[in-house]
Amino acid sequence: MKKATLIKIIDKLLQKMGFVRDQLSLEAVLRRCRERGTRVTTVIDVGASNGCWSRRVVKLFPKASFLMVEARSDHEKGLQKTVRSHPAFDYIIAAAGNRVGSIYFDATQLFGGLASDTPFKQNCIEVPVTTIDMLVQEKGLKPPFLIKLDTHGFEVPILEGARETLAQSSLVILETYNFTIADQSLRFHEMCARMEQYGLRCVDICEPMHRPADGVFWQIDIVFAPVVDAAFASNSYE
Repeated sequence: MKKATLIKIIDKLLQKMGFVRDQLSLEAVLRRCRERGTRVTTVIDVGASNGCWSRRVVKLFPKASFLMVEARSDHEKGLQKTVRSHPAFDYIIAAAGNRVGSIYFDATQLFGGLASDTPFKQNCIEVPVTTIDMLVQEKGLKPPFLIKLDTHGFEVPILEGARETLAQSSLVILETYNFTIADQSLRFHEMCARMEQYGLRCVDICEPMHRPADGVFWQIDIVFAPVVDAAFASNSYE
C-alpha cells in the first residue's frame, strides 16, 4: 500500500472520531485558544532561532508584542530581519535560565543546542544568561503573556526563573519529550505535573514528532493554561 493511500485511510478514521491532523498544528491550537477568549498581550519566544516561530504566531495574535530570546549570536541577522518586518518585535541574544550571568551552551547544531551550568566536552561556547522575570521587568513587558520554550531539556531552570511571569501567563507552550534527553530534563508527563505546581495545566497539544529510525513517539508541544481558566470548568465531553 502506498504511503499517501495509508495517510488518507488514517485521516478518514480520525475524522470519524472527530479528530483531524490539522487540529494538531500550532495555528489550529492557537485559533482554538483565541476563539475561547484567550488574551495575549506579550509573546516571549525562548529558543527563538531566527524568529520563524514568532512569525507564525503573530498571524494569530497580530496586536501582541513579541520578545524573541535566543542564545546563539549566529541567528542575529535572521532576528534583525524579523524585527525589521514587524514593528512590535524585539529580540535579545542570551540564554534563559534561573540566574543572571553567563552559561555554557552546546553549539553543535545551529537550530538545536542546550544550555548547561557545566561545560560540554565538545562544541562548547559561553553565552550570557538571564531570567524571564528579569526581562519582563527590564523591558516593561505587559501581561497576559504567552511563553514558548524550545530549549531541548533545559526547561526546569528557565521555569524557575519565570515564576512571576508564569503567574501572569494565559498560555505556556513547552516542547516536551518522551525520553530523558538531558540531565535536568523532564519527560512530557513529568512536565505536566511540574506545571500544575505553577498553577497551569494542559489545555491542548500540537505538532507531535516520531523518531525516524523506529517510529516511536519522540516529542510533542504541550499547551498550558491557568488552572482557573474557564476551559476547565466542566469535566463533561459535551
